[in-house]
Amino acid sequence: MTAETTEGSAPRRVALIVAVAFFMQNLDITIINTSLPQLAQTFGVDVVSVNVGITAYVVAGAAFIPLGGWLSDRYGAKRVFALAIVIFGLASIGCAACTELWQFVLARVIQGIGGALMMPVGRIIVLKNAGKQDLLRATALITWPALIAPVIAPVVGGALTTWYGWPWIFLLNVPFALAGIALVLAYIPDVREPDPKPLDRVGTVLIVTALSLTIYGLSELAQPSALGLDLALLAVGCLVGVSAVWWFRRTAHPLIALGPLRVPTFAATTLHAGNLIRLAISATPFLLPLMLQEAWRLTPLEAGQVVLVYFLGNLVVKTVTTPLMRRLGFRTVLAGNGVAVALSIGALGLVDAGTGFAVVALVAFAAGVTRSIEFTGINTLSFADIGPADRAAASTFFSMTQQISVALGVAAAAIILQVSHGPATTPLTQGDFSLAFVLTGAIALAGALLMLRLRPDAGHEVTGHRPRPGAGSPPAAEPTDAFPVPTENRK
Repeated sequence: MTAETTEGSAPRRVALIVAVAFFMQNLDITIINTSLPQLAQTFGVDVVSVNVGITAYVVAGAAFIPLGGWLSDRYGAKRVFALAIVIFGLASIGCAACTELWQFVLARVIQGIGGALMMPVGRIIVLKNAGKQDLLRATALITWPALIAPVIAPVVGGALTTWYGWPWIFLLNVPFALAGIALVLAYIPDVREPDPKPLDRVGTVLIVTALSLTIYGLSELAQPSALGLDLALLAVGCLVGVSAVWWFRRTAHPLIALGPLRVPTFAATTLHAGNLIRLAISATPFLLPLMLQEAWRLTPLEAGQVVLVYFLGNLVVKTVTTPLMRRLGFRTVLAGNGVAVALSIGALGLVDAGTGFAVVALVAFAAGVTRSIEFTGINTLSFADIGPADRAAASTFFSMTQQISVALGVAAAAIILQVSHGPATTPLTQGDFSLAFVLTGAIALAGALLMLRLRPDAGHEVTGHRPRPGAGSPPAAEPTDAFPVPTENRK
């Protein structure tokens, strides 16, 4: 083997190793959804209460994502990445061994911390080991886990739960973790910054506290037995969040830099319009398998097959999304497709157990297609006008808000179900889910209408699209150093 061949294969090998870890992490995000009724039965709680296991995972991820880059610079990417896989694997075993809901929540928090460290550090490893000639191929390799894992997760999770029991959806991670650790120690080079910036300890405490209290309080609102305590946690979390923003705006080395929010396209896609749409879309994989099992009485495997159609819609449309953006522009696509997102989510609430499978599959597929188009557009526009100085800060903030929107979507869906169903101990009904889907669709519609506030030429340097002269568009902005979203974020 020549030196040239060795140098060319090394970045691909590193990317493949990182992809194994990313596949494990992405698989775990969605594989749990088809097992929620069985988890509730084991823990002796109603099925809505298990939503805290999902929100705990994503909130831990959101809170600790900003720490990943600093730990990598300080202790070395190889060491931190291997440790993240160890944490994730051990927490997966812990999840499988749980017999109480509080144990499960704790294990999921630890698992979320492992995943939070795994994603940014893995991306750093790939980017620092790939030259320009290898960068496109390397980033493509770590993109596929995010595309394939959600597609196979519903069927794999449903099959394991139906045939062997829900603990196996977590034990499945163990061989991936063992292989990942061995490969990292054998082949991943150690990279670190010679002079890492100091850790923002105050900011770390503030953001972890704010996110934990706010999302946990919101999740627990689905259980009215401790309404006063839940509202107090929510209020304190919001106050701490305000304090965190105040701190980040004044400290010299903030854990989370807020500079990118000055860019209108970034603010629109991460704070208001995009966040509302992402929240609604994130609620759907939680609601759909629950409805199929609780109201339609399908097995986990049967429910997983329907959810598979939903994620197949997300996968097959990828090839047409970019040409669509180039032809019509971000504003038209995000607003128009956002309305389609709202309608397809609402339509899921109009089907029931008596609806033919072909119709159910068509609605689920359409919801997956619109999901994919909207996510790709939002994710790309988020970085379209970000300059080089703000790229790292924008990536951290974007990754964190992604996780938060998932937690908010699941929490909002759980609250709607609980309010609709009331304190009754009987299973959730079709009416409960219909209301949840319709209201979730209304949230997406609000986000789509807010997209109309974008400039007609928003992100034109990425797509090459410009509005027709005389279409009422304002003058084009001065050129910026546009930065498309990293490929692995296009979910």
